[in-house]
Amino acid sequence: MRYLLLCFSLCITSLSIGLYQNKPKAQSIADGEEIYADFCAQCHLPNGKGVAGSFPPLAQSDYLLNNLEESIRGVKYGMKGEIVVNGKTYNNQMISQGLDNEEIADVMNYILNTWGNSSEKIITENDVENIRPN
Repeated sequence: MRYLLLCFSLCITSLSIGLYQNKPKAQSIADGEEIYADFCAQCHLPNGKGVAGSFPPLAQSDYLLNNLEESIRGVKYGMKGEIVVNGKTYNNQMISQGLDNEEIADVMNYILNTWGNSSEKIITENDVENIRPN
């Protein structure tokens, strides 16, 4: 009987943690907007259009939408080297901003659903946790 109660308690705890980690998309986007303003807007600008030749646009970015895992990896670990965004080449370095997995998920959800970007997928903390460096 004790074993059954222990198993039941562990199941309920696991479910509670899982539900807590996956916040509603609208809340994630709202939280991501604040993170973007604090960590990303300096280079990619408040409107997400970036700086030609230096910092690629996030607004209507083909790279972002077609390379989602690489985009998350870039936010998590930083990124350097050449990429092509909307037909233009960028060769700069983005350092890791030291965000945790939840913050990265939130900022990605904000970026993926702002400035003409639209994504049905919601990025979760677990999705970010599973991204490993190259």
